[in-house]
Amino acid sequence: MQRDVRTDFQNGVVFQAAKKARISDRALCKAIEQVARGQADDLGGGVFKKRLNDNMHRSIVLAKGGEYWVFAYLFAKKDRANIDDDELMAFRKLAELYRRKTQAELDAEIGTGALLEICNDD
Repeated sequence: MQRDVRTDFQNGVVFQAAKKARISDRALCKAIEQVARGQADDLGGGVFKKRLNDNMHRSIVLAKGGEYWVFAYLFAKKDRANIDDDELMAFRKLAELYRRKTQAELDAEIGTGALLEICNDD
């Protein structure tokens, strides 16, 4: 499927964590808009940390330029303060993998449910 506008995704783990934390897709979409405007911590390598849910949760967001954003991880601030250096390196590698993915590969992940499309008003 050809896309002319930015598309945003979450993986299944984030979907479940957001549901449990009562963070709506609408709130996630608002967060993506804020990340796109530079209102997030840029951790380098296409990895961003964004505060959610009145600062009670943190999300790790991966970016492919202006094409798409992927919520890769969500955690409660009360459970941990931050990700560690090894996790950051792993997220940077994951961001690089997403940058290399073709549209067909993304569509396949959507088809299997590995990625869930959000922020799409179609």
